[in-house]
Amino acid sequence: MQTPRPAGHSALKAVELSVHAAVEGASPINERAASREPMRAEATFESVYSTHVEFVWRSALRLGVDGAAADDVVQQVFLLVYQRLDGFEWRSTLKTWLFAILLRVVRGHRRILRRKSPHLAHESVDLDLVADGAANPHEALSRAEASRTIDSLLDSLDRDKRVVFVMAELEEMTAAEISLATGLEPSAVYSRLRAARTDFERAAAALRRRQLRSDR
Repeated sequence: MQTPRPAGHSALKAVELSVHAAVEGASPINERAASREPMRAEATFESVYSTHVEFVWRSALRLGVDGAAADDVVQQVFLLVYQRLDGFEWRSTLKTWLFAILLRVVRGHRRILRRKSPHLAHESVDLDLVADGAANPHEALSRAEASRTIDSLLDSLDRDKRVVFVMAELEEMTAAEISLATGLEPSAVYSRLRAARTDFERAAAALRRRQLRSDR
């Protein structure tokens, strides 16, 4: 089904406004409150999985994992979580620890793909259509279009910038969390995020110009 253009324009405008607001903010990364997650005493594998599986799956897609391979990547992440949870020392949040594991799994996944099929095309999954079956058709199409738009714009970023952008802007992680998950110095986190925001805005502006031309 072809998505109506107005929905695409709304989705793109929302994305642009969100990034513009972040760029114009008082600090390079807003220090946001962490979302609810299991505390140390209640962090069983089952509780970690149920709380964070959507985050891990969504983040895998946003890091460019092929939709058909996302389940395998998520399964690998939680296999490692199952093996290592007892040794987690709580020097970071669970979300930060999980993202660090996800990054390693995604890198390994890409190495395997390059060996098997260097030119394998990227596919995206409409996360909101899958996750929200109760949405009405207009809302579902709008959310799906927004998801596709973000995927397209993320594809315009190089890999290092994409990782930091996803963590800061889409998953609302703090600079300290990003630094812990990636091993980057905070100054490098801020530098990459500034560059990623600039590239993202340029790509969004170019996409909007193309859409406006196609409407004429």
